[in-house]
Order: sequence, then structure tokens, then C-alpha cells
Amino acid sequence: MRIEVLGCSGAEFPKHHFSSFLIDGKILFDAGSVTDVLSEKDQLKIKSIFVTHAHLDHIKGIPFLADNILIGNKQERVDIFSILPVIKAIKENLLNDVVWPDFTRIPRGRGSILRLNKLKPGEPVRIEGYSIIPFIVNHAVPAVGYLAETPKKRRLFYSGDTGPTDKTWKEIAVKIDCLIIDVTFPNKMAREAIRTGHLTPWLLRMELSKMKYMPERIYVTHTKPQYSKTLTSELKRLRINHLRLLKNEESIEL
Repeated sequence: MRIEVLGCSGAEFPKHHFSSFLIDGKILFDAGSVTDVLSEKDQLKIKSIFVTHAHLDHIKGIPFLADNILIGNKQERVDIFSILPVIKAIKENLLNDVVWPDFTRIPRGRGSILRLNKLKPGEPVRIEGYSIIPFIVNHAVPAVGYLAETPKKRRLFYSGDTGPTDKTWKEIAVKIDCLIIDVTFPNKMAREAIRTGHLTPWLLRMELSKMKYMPERIYVTHTKPQYSKTLTSELKRLRINHLRLLKNEESIEL
């Protein structure tokens, strides 16, 4: 599994891109920055998008990707996957022929350019050789994280945006080789983090203590660039050797 970090920022500034992770060039986990980073050629290779929740910084690239597929005059289609509340929000508030054309109704071959697919928490879907399972996480709106398992049983869990949760870790209960997890705010903003469904470095430590197995590698995503120095310092003080901040446009091999 090759994970390309198109974006991992909790705010949009120059050189900081919204959440978007590309798996083996074909599968996206969230689409906050896909069209900001990828070439047109690479955009047209995407087959599936797994959306964690409907906040704009995680779905911003979907309408522009659809438009680029249309203009590129390719017979490409993209499947969008998420739980029902997220699919409903995308349909009603984004692809609604008001904010943007409804690309789920614009023909492409026997279907449409975009196809919305409802997932049930805990039930796997098989895509490109992977088993991908959504698990409910604790956020301000309905949200899931995704557990992706390779044929060789290597596992990635991408939390999307999440605050403290007991249920998620109890339900997963398997060894995670690579954890990509939200740490948005510094420790002094713990109250704000909990209220909005995010983590701080100290809250991350508490979450890790709830997991049955410590992940082999831990990558922090969705940090606010305004707090980067403080977050870097606070994460170092956790003294977890296999934990570090992600960088925009880096790659991870799993």
C-alpha cells in the first residue's frame, strides 16, 4: 500500500492543503485537496472516494474533480462511499444544482460521472484488493474513520476528524500497522477540541491507552498551522518514538 498525503492540514494556507489521502493512485480517503495537488492525468486515475464526513475541508475537491472528468472527455466514473448522513449531506448541500451541478445525474456511459454509495458502519466493502470498513468516530457531525486491510493483513486506520472515543477502539480491536489520526489543537485548547470533536496531544495519549494494541506507526493529521510550533513541541513531550506529524505531499509505504 502506497499512501500519498495530498493534504493533511486543519486550515487552508499557502503550502497547507486540506485532508486528502491517495491510496495506490486510485482510492481517496477524503477529497479536501485532490484537485489542488494532482495533475489532470492523475486525477483521472481515481476510481473511489471514501468520505469521512461532510465538512467542506474534506469534500471540497469532489465537485471540481467531477468537472475535470467531464472536461477531460474521458469515460471515467468515480464512486463516492460513506455512511447515509454524509451521502445525504453531499447530495442535498453540494451536488444540488444550486451550489454545483448534480454530477450524479450527468450521464457517463451507462451511469453517471459520480455515483453515491451508502455504507453501513462495521460492514466491509472490497475495492482494488482492499477490505475497507467504516467505523463511527466522535465528531461534531456524523463521521466515520476507515480501516483498510491489505491481502497480507497490513492495516491502516484513518480517523478523519475525531474527538475522544471509547466505542471506536473497542469495535476495531485489531492490530493497526499505520494510524493516521486527528490532532487539531494544542493542549491548552482541550475544551475547544472536545466541544468540536477533535484531539490535542494529551487527548491523543489517552486515546492510545484505550487501544488493545499500540499501532506500529502513528501519524498526526489535521493540525492547525497557526499552532504548528506548539503542537510539535507537545507531541515530542509524549515520548512516543513511532509518532510524528505528517507533511503535505509526502508518501508512506505500508
